[in-house]
Amino acid sequence: MNTWRYLPFLTNTSAMNMAIDEAIFNARIADRVSNTLRFYCWQPSAVSVGRNQNLQNAVYLDTAQQLGVDVVRRISGGGAVYHAFECEVTYSVIAKISDLGISDILDVYAKISGALSDALRLLGVSVDYNSGDAKNCPNLTVSGRKISGSSQIIRRGVVLQHGTVLVNVDLFQMFRLLKLKDVSCTHAADVAKSKITSIQTELGHKISPHTVVNALAQGFKAILKIQLQEASLTVEENDVAVNLQEKYRSKEWVFDAKVVSENLYS
Repeated sequence: MNTWRYLPFLTNTSAMNMAIDEAIFNARIADRVSNTLRFYCWQPSAVSVGRNQNLQNAVYLDTAQQLGVDVVRRISGGGAVYHAFECEVTYSVIAKISDLGISDILDVYAKISGALSDALRLLGVSVDYNSGDAKNCPNLTVSGRKISGSSQIIRRGVVLQHGTVLVNVDLFQMFRLLKLKDVSCTHAADVAKSKITSIQTELGHKISPHTVVNALAQGFKAILKIQLQEASLTVEENDVAVNLQEKYRSKEWVFDAKVVSENLYS
C-alpha cells in the first residue's frame, strides 16, 4: 500500500495557501517529495478565481475591499469561489496520475470525487458526482445542490487538484461577492438556495471543520488505498512558498489572466 505525505489542517492567507499548493506541485514534478494530501482554510475569507477568468466579470471587487475579503487567482482553472473562514474545508491533492490507479487523465476528477463522496457518506450526507461540461468543472451535489467543487492543473504527469467542501454556507454573503450572469446581487442568494447546500444544512446541526477533515482523510485512505504519514513542508518548499506569496499578492497576477497564462506556459 502506498504511503502519502499528509499535511494537517492549517489556516493561512489566500496568497500563502496558493503559494504552498504551487510549491508542493513544483516539488512533486521534480520528484523531490512524495504524493501529498493537504487540508486548509482561509483567513481572512477570500475569493479565488480561475487562471483564465476575467476578474471584473466574476467578483464585486469594491464589496470585497469593504468587507476585508482577499481576492487571489489560482493556477488551476474553474470559476470564482468564495472561501469563508471556518465555513469550509479546502483540500489539495498533488500526485502523479499513474499513482492514482487510473490511465486516463479525464478520470482524475472521478477518482478524487470518490474519496470525497466516501467521506461525506461517513458524515451522513449522500452525494452525487456530476462530470461537468465545457464551462463547469466536475462537482458533488445533494439533490442537485452543489456541496463540493474543485479545479485542477496537470503538468508532466502530475496533478494538482484543489477544491472545497462546504461545512456551512452564508449565501447572502457569498453573492455579495460573486457575480452571477444576468442576476443582480439582490436576487442571487435567493437563486442560489436551490443550487448550493452544505454539510450543516443537510445534517441539520453544527459540525466542526476538524470533524470534516478527519472524515476526508479516512475517505482518501479508503478509496485511494493509501496510508497517510503526517509531515510538514520541506525547507525548500517552505522557502519557495514564502517567495511565491509576492506573486499571488501582486495586482499584475491577480488582475491579468494573460500574465498568468504566459507565466505558466512560457
